[in-house]
Amino acid sequence: MSSPTGPASGLPVRMPRPRQPGRHRRPEPLAAPQGAPALVLAVPGTSSAATRSLAEEVVSIARSELPGLDARIGYLDGDDAEFPTLQSVLTRAAEERTARYEQARAAGADVTQPDGPVAVVVPLLAGPDNALLRRVRQAVMESRIAADLTDVLGPHPLLAEALHVRLSEAGLARADRARLFTVATAADGIILASVGGEEAVQAAGITGMLLAARLAVPVMAAALDEEGAIAATAEQLRGSGSQQLALAPYLIGPEIDAGLLDAAAKEAGCSAAEALGPYPAIGKLALAKYTTALGIAPQQPQGAPVR
Repeated sequence: MSSPTGPASGLPVRMPRPRQPGRHRRPEPLAAPQGAPALVLAVPGTSSAATRSLAEEVVSIARSELPGLDARIGYLDGDDAEFPTLQSVLTRAAEERTARYEQARAAGADVTQPDGPVAVVVPLLAGPDNALLRRVRQAVMESRIAADLTDVLGPHPLLAEALHVRLSEAGLARADRARLFTVATAADGIILASVGGEEAVQAAGITGMLLAARLAVPVMAAALDEEGAIAATAEQLRGSGSQQLALAPYLIGPEIDAGLLDAAAKEAGCSAAEALGPYPAIGKLALAKYTTALGIAPQQPQGAPVR
């Protein structure tokens, strides 16, 4: 039994675990500041149940990384019924912020009028696509809501990791070079397919260098939306000695018609991996863009070490 002064003699005493000192101590968990702007994921492409599922998984990952995060989804081609447009999502976020302020004042709380951005808009794009980014900027302007617009998610080491995983899932790359096993269908040359013109190809090429270091095979970026570019890149890789090629989409998914990927793989005479989709890195990078815009991120998410 316990006494007023503590547990009875002989019983174990559970003491609070001391905080580990030094630079190896576990960091305090980061949480969204009270009243922080909403993270609004700007989703390009045709609105569909599959697109919504992907976007919801991305924001779910972001919420799990930052408790208290107000994360929303706005579609560039939404219908404001089943798929809310980016403009309407921004308008709703502003209305709700004003309503919270007015309710707090009515309740007698000592609150200051909110200022600063209502939202931080993060485009769901791996690389730059000027046509789509213009539409995102236009939607933000037409909403007349104060919102910050971030850069696209890449290039980043985490995207190279995601590409590696998608290739290994398709049987086109080893999951881990350090393990002593082979994949009979592993590619010895990778075509990194992007959309958005030459700027997008250059950005994809940066991530492609990181992927090449992971796989120890040549990786070349090419424009999926430029006629003949994928086939020409395949010919170049074969001319340099690669015989078994693979197409790796440097795309999240909604921004491109899946039929275009299939046609490009057929044109290049090779197999293709799936698009990046809701890989965990996508949610983490979207959150990193948000926290960096607000100045609350201790650091950018780090990529896994090259093995």
